[in-house]
Amino acid sequence: MFTIKGKSGDWEIVIGLETHIEVLSNSKIFSGASANYNPTIAPNTQVSFVDAAMPGMLPVLNDYCVDQAIKFGLGINAEISHLSCFARKQYFYPDLPQGYQISQPADQPPVVGRGWVEIIGDDGNPKKILIERAHLEQDAGKLKHDMHPTKSFADYNRTGVTLLEIVTFLDVKNPENNSYISSPDEAERYLRQIREIARALGVSKANMEEGSMRADVNVSVRRAGSNTFNERCEIKNMVSFKFIKTAIEYEARRQIEILESGGTIERNTMRYNQGDGTTSVLRSKEDALDYRYFPDPDLLPLEITDERIERIRRTMPELPAATRARYIEKYGLSEYDAARLTETTDISKWFDTAIGDKPTRAKPIANWMISELFAHPENYDIENQKSGIVDGMRIITPSDLSELVDMISANEINGKQAKEIFIKMLDGENGSPKEIADKFGMKQMTDTGAIEKIIDDVLSQNTPQVEQYKSGKVGLFGFFVGNVMRATDGKANPGVVNEILKKKLG
Repeated sequence: MFTIKGKSGDWEIVIGLETHIEVLSNSKIFSGASANYNPTIAPNTQVSFVDAAMPGMLPVLNDYCVDQAIKFGLGINAEISHLSCFARKQYFYPDLPQGYQISQPADQPPVVGRGWVEIIGDDGNPKKILIERAHLEQDAGKLKHDMHPTKSFADYNRTGVTLLEIVTFLDVKNPENNSYISSPDEAERYLRQIREIARALGVSKANMEEGSMRADVNVSVRRAGSNTFNERCEIKNMVSFKFIKTAIEYEARRQIEILESGGTIERNTMRYNQGDGTTSVLRSKEDALDYRYFPDPDLLPLEITDERIERIRRTMPELPAATRARYIEKYGLSEYDAARLTETTDISKWFDTAIGDKPTRAKPIANWMISELFAHPENYDIENQKSGIVDGMRIITPSDLSELVDMISANEINGKQAKEIFIKMLDGENGSPKEIADKFGMKQMTDTGAIEKIIDDVLSQNTPQVEQYKSGKVGLFGFFVGNVMRATDGKANPGVVNEILKKKLG
């Protein structure tokens, strides 16, 4: 269990996350306007009469967005509600043209009910994080305050874009249940798991840098070993893994200092200050808005049949957790390598394509991808798997890496030559690895007779070292290997060299 040391002992953190992801769809949740929200698009050019709240304009639910929510719900092992409804969340703010947000109320079943995801806990073991609900709602617009010294401007392009809000669950009736997030690192792992699932299913880009994923973070602290849940504070609209971790730790320490000084924690909404990594009060609970939810009279209750749920279930791809398990079990990859190769669905698809129907390729291709390819992201197109020269840059393809690995396993080239071929591809050399090897004469020497003659020459030229080796200085073995490899311009098969040398040196 992660703890923070205070003046009077150790403290635990209890963390809840409300994560918003923008749902991928062509149109918005209640209108036909384009949902391709992009800050580069001219302001207020993707706004329908419904989005702008023109009188008499009625919302129409986008069924595809409901399907996306169901798909995500199945991905987090959740119950899907057969009947749910939409309500008006009443509050006035200039980025909300209607004066209310259409959402799903907390006291009614949402589209997605109770579920869970699994992360690696701080103790290194799998840990199940409970999710209370995931509900659909519409996004607000965006205010711009830096275009005029005294005026703010509203861009409603984002208004009505579909959001799915995922809320973690804290089992207050069973305080000994530790299926909640209890450290900054676990918070990051949970959010990355949500992002992985959303991306793998095609539900959302879930990109924090672009704003298509953001989180409100609830933080409270309690004495280590205690089963009492204390008052919490909420940090709003976090859009960076790094900032979320920093904010959690700072807020926890702030609350510990208050409690150890005899004070009490008020349920405040906090802002995160990026400049110095601190939190400060945005508004107190006395100032909190009363949203006054009431059912939206323009939207019928949402009914979801078992047939619809099963239809969507049949279309779902393999999720990252299952892919990692497959890589570990089928190919014998380490947990670290499997995790790196499932960071996105596109990476795992690239890896699977490179392996093809030869499982023996898996480990060497994994090594090449992680140690070499990932260091040159400009030289591979994971998402589209393009090939050849793109924008003047040589793109490494799955077939390039497959061929390179096959050439090594067939003893056509050695590791040093493979690295040289790879570098030439990075530098823009056209042609397949075999064609590059032929062009530059990089075939491996496997003729044991020729290699044996070179070894004899090396040993005869270094008789003092041979005597030293035979008298016990076995570290000189590398000296002989190096000389043989230099004499063959690195073309000799290292395995053959080692085998012959061992026999001759005794």
